[in-house]
Amino acid sequence: MTNQTDKHPQPTDRALLRAAWAAEHASARTDRAAGDIAVEWHHLERAHVLSQPMALAHLRTHAAMLAYGLRRRDRGEVTGQLIRLIVAGPGSLTRRYPVGNTGGANISALAVLPLPDDLRVLLAVRA
Repeated sequence: MTNQTDKHPQPTDRALLRAAWAAEHASARTDRAAGDIAVEWHHLERAHVLSQPMALAHLRTHAAMLAYGLRRRDRGEVTGQLIRLIVAGPGSLTRRYPVGNTGGANISALAVLPLPDDLRVLLAVRA
């Protein structure tokens, strides 16, 4: 169970958070180029978790997830990402987003999920 301060973490260092997000995005691109779609998706999910406090990064991550769904011809993912693209920016700006949510259409857009320890540190969330 999370406490009130865990619901909307404030990163301790925005530059570190942005760098970690960029690294996850770069890893997703590398894995896509190598044809490893499972690992690509894993990195996109991690990028999503990191991007939630940053509106532009959050939108860019959902755009990458939409592109993934289009390449896979996955109607459910495409539909889910189109909806998420509408709400992601405002959600980040107002800090109304489900912490830990991995961003895929296979997960409720409102589900709060546990954070991996390495991402918890970057997001400065207490256990």
